[in-house]
Amino acid sequence: MAGKFKRKLFSEIKLDDPFFDSLKSDYPGTSSSTGFIEWFNRKAAEGKKALVFEDHQGIGAFINLKPNESEEIILDNGSILPNEARLKITTIKIDERYRHRRIGEGALGLTLWQWKDLGTNEIYVTVFEKHISLIYLLEKFGFVHVGNNLNGERVYIKDRRNLDFSDPCKAFPFISNQMNHAGCLAIDMKYHDTMFASSELANTLQERVDLCVANGLKKVYIGHPYSLAFKINEPVLIYRRYTGNNGRPGYKSVITSYCIATRIEQIKTNGYALYTFEEFIRMVGNKSVYELAELKKQYDTSPSLTLIELLYYGYFGAGNNVNWQWLKNNGCWFDAHPMSFHYSKEQFKKILWEGNIDVNNVIVD
Repeated sequence: MAGKFKRKLFSEIKLDDPFFDSLKSDYPGTSSSTGFIEWFNRKAAEGKKALVFEDHQGIGAFINLKPNESEEIILDNGSILPNEARLKITTIKIDERYRHRRIGEGALGLTLWQWKDLGTNEIYVTVFEKHISLIYLLEKFGFVHVGNNLNGERVYIKDRRNLDFSDPCKAFPFISNQMNHAGCLAIDMKYHDTMFASSELANTLQERVDLCVANGLKKVYIGHPYSLAFKINEPVLIYRRYTGNNGRPGYKSVITSYCIATRIEQIKTNGYALYTFEEFIRMVGNKSVYELAELKKQYDTSPSLTLIELLYYGYFGAGNNVNWQWLKNNGCWFDAHPMSFHYSKEQFKKILWEGNIDVNNVIVD
């Protein structure tokens, strides 16, 4: 799937793209509300930008945000949500051709990352009841239906003061302050750079494998670790293992990202298959960097095989990745395979701080 998310000026976006037809129909404009076309043109004149996913067919996703929206939200039952600074998703649409392709998951993830960075307690969006797949996505990521507005739309709010930490998706992108341990997952650089494409490495040309991986937040790792030091719902640091021949590996092998483990399945053990190949493929879905032939080869030839599903929670970014030398010098590298690393809460926080992550805005009560 070619294409990626970009922030683009409204003036650079083609309003006549068929993608926008449903929004024009849903919001024609009335005596008391602005129509979509008028609103879009006003944003273009103001020099505003939106988050857009485009491919060779045109626009696949469109999201517009309004930071620090402060307004009362009047519901049709007469109740009023008080005036409070919120991040408002004024527009969100994912094209039907991307149903089950996880573009929506990726788009919402980018939005929630921005919400975290803004620091407001609430994020909200309104959506018509007919948009079933969008409603499913919002509820999956912790948005709560609080009622309908006067326009007949469902109002969904997510509040960082009231997160459901029993489900990593609903809590995303925040980690519970009750966490005690974190693990580590080492991934060769050619696969890492496709799985975790937002984790740019400073002064490093990423060698990418040209495989079709959707832009969602769920990632699947396939391997045969002897042991794992993390469990489901625990944080996992992603270690990019440098396998090239240039420079010093101690400075090029780095921790780039952090995830939450959402599923761990032993597919084969000691040559015995616990799941059929078809069941294995259904678990992998479109979340792996491997093509079908490679998955088949691993299933047939590996005596032991483990599937680890991860929710991509955050990344350090260019210039902030934490290299092996720092880990070794600061008591965060042990005489064992990284899969066996059992980081304490304080060690985990120490690595996040070194990666220039505001820990107090990630690990919350």
